[in-house]
Amino acid sequence: MAGDEADPADLAWGAFSDRGPWVVDPSALAWQAGLGTVRPRATAEARDLARRRVLPPLGGTLRVASVLGAALAGWYAIDRRRGRRMSRAGLSRRLRRAFERLGPTYIKLGQILSAGEGVFPEELVGEFRRCRDQVPAEPFSAVRRTVEGSLGAPLEALFERFEPNPLAAASIAQVHRARLRTGEDVVVKVQRTGIDRHVRRDLAVMGWLAPLLVGRIPVAALANPPALVEVFAETIAEELDFRLEAENLLDVARVLAQTAPAGGRRPLLVPRPHPTLVTERVLVMERLDGFAWGDADAMRGAGIDTAAVLQATLIAFLEGLVLAGVFHGDLHAGNLLVLPDGRVALLDFGITGRLDPAGRRGLLRLVLSTATNDVRGQVAALCELGALPPDVDVDGVIADLHLDQPVVDPTTMNAEELTREIREMTKALLGYGARLPEPLMLFLKDMLFIDNAMATMAPDVDVLAQMVTILSHLQAAHGARIAADLGLSPGSLPAVELGGLRSALGLGEDVERLTHRELQARRRLIRKRLARHRGGRPDPVGEPERPAGATREP
Repeated sequence: MAGDEADPADLAWGAFSDRGPWVVDPSALAWQAGLGTVRPRATAEARDLARRRVLPPLGGTLRVASVLGAALAGWYAIDRRRGRRMSRAGLSRRLRRAFERLGPTYIKLGQILSAGEGVFPEELVGEFRRCRDQVPAEPFSAVRRTVEGSLGAPLEALFERFEPNPLAAASIAQVHRARLRTGEDVVVKVQRTGIDRHVRRDLAVMGWLAPLLVGRIPVAALANPPALVEVFAETIAEELDFRLEAENLLDVARVLAQTAPAGGRRPLLVPRPHPTLVTERVLVMERLDGFAWGDADAMRGAGIDTAAVLQATLIAFLEGLVLAGVFHGDLHAGNLLVLPDGRVALLDFGITGRLDPAGRRGLLRLVLSTATNDVRGQVAALCELGALPPDVDVDGVIADLHLDQPVVDPTTMNAEELTREIREMTKALLGYGARLPEPLMLFLKDMLFIDNAMATMAPDVDVLAQMVTILSHLQAAHGARIAADLGLSPGSLPAVELGGLRSALGLGEDVERLTHRELQARRRLIRKRLARHRGGRPDPVGEPERPAGATREP
């Protein structure tokens, strides 16, 4: 099954490695039989699991209350008395351990929290990062039973070598290196034992609890807990069938190939799934090797331009998202690998975002209206996406949120002013029925990861110039398609403006250049002021209103 010297035939339609261990023929994949009905059925079942019943599932609710109660009791008795920072670190550690004991749904929640740097406390984010690939592994005996039962043959009959220690262990599955009897190096994703039973129980509890949070905590209301549970349910329901993940992988491969420049190199690629060794609980894939995402020093030492890698990744991600409506929905460091030639391999397609035509147009309009400083377009896009009701008073939203006023740099505001601004904005959004719909959740989660990646991959690159380059590329390469999708005449797209990008970052009109390092300093200053305000301490006299380094227009 090894590839020929000529380009593999599957490169004509998919973004794969140049020399694969086998060629994927979409018309000859036995494991795809009947999948047309599996995805809709899994989605319907997930929504049923996430709906709120009249009475809570007693056994599961008592179990959750017991485990979380013990974690909170330990924090209250010990960590709470050790000062603010130690208190939060202790609580985060205890919650992470409790989530691991509670099982896959709660570990998945921890993974979502781990992508919220700048949104959640840094101690919580740092602790829950361990939920990505440091979940306790299953015994190899259980892995062997699953592989042999799913593939219908002894392990030794299929694999020349199968490493018992996993590369990574996560909430739903763990991944092992192996070599097939036919000589190909592969990775094998193996589902955890009894996962289906745990998921059903946990989602029933979450579905009952989520509506109780609506309207009680402003941030939770905006995050739309019932929709978040629905995202969990749909995601995990699909992750329980690895045939759907393999199909997600092929769909993204097609999109990346279609959006790549004609005759140009595809900056993102995916591993090939095996033509026959894919089942509901086992997924055998091509093995790809490279640099861990974020290991910028090693990449630079090998001559890789990390800033160029990040820019190419973001362009390819946005192209697939806004032009095809299909995108990797769980970007994090464990799911990306930088190859020696500077291309990026996407891994783990259990969470794949899929936008319907209206949602894709809404997200496309949001990206472009932000880039062109079109405030009305931004509000209209939020309506299309379902973040605001479709009949909302657009002018009222703009007025109440002061979107028609010059941007006030938040680093020039004191703690009291910042707190009041956040409180008033949250109150206004809730008054309009704002919510965070599923596609927007996944998109924002991915964008948070890419933003954080700049800290190591491109800390001194001008963020404003980078955003102008990327958004101008989208217009130049796909302007006719974008205009048609938005119902505009060809060539009528407005130019990308620095004003819109400054507004999105909370910058004044005098800022012409801003590196990510400087952007991080701004965020730290804002967080510090808010923390002082919560602690009842005044801002110190003489603290600079703007972090050093933000370049003003002469």
